[in-house]
Amino acid sequence: MKTRKGCDFMELAKITTKGQITLPISIRKDLNLKDGDKVAFIEKDGSYILVNPVSLAIDKARKAFKGEAERLGLKDEKDVAEMIKEFRREKKSK
Repeated sequence: MKTRKGCDFMELAKITTKGQITLPISIRKDLNLKDGDKVAFIEKDGSYILVNPVSLAIDKARKAFKGEAERLGLKDEKDVAEMIKEFRREKKSK
């Protein structure tokens, strides 16, 4: 729950006969959702959490690659760009 003016609050949405809901604008803004975007529902301890699947994918990728830059000796974007160039040169030479 968020806090506004020192109070916890939640947003409500009504389910239509077709099982559809309209997400309140404040939630769409918080999740950076636009028309046509998809949302994901994650079950946790008997409750469901609504998330932006793009953000979820980025978080998973970040966790999966944690420590890889250090392991490869990459200190900044310049190092990454050089590694990509080297990879492309190697690929072309095969």
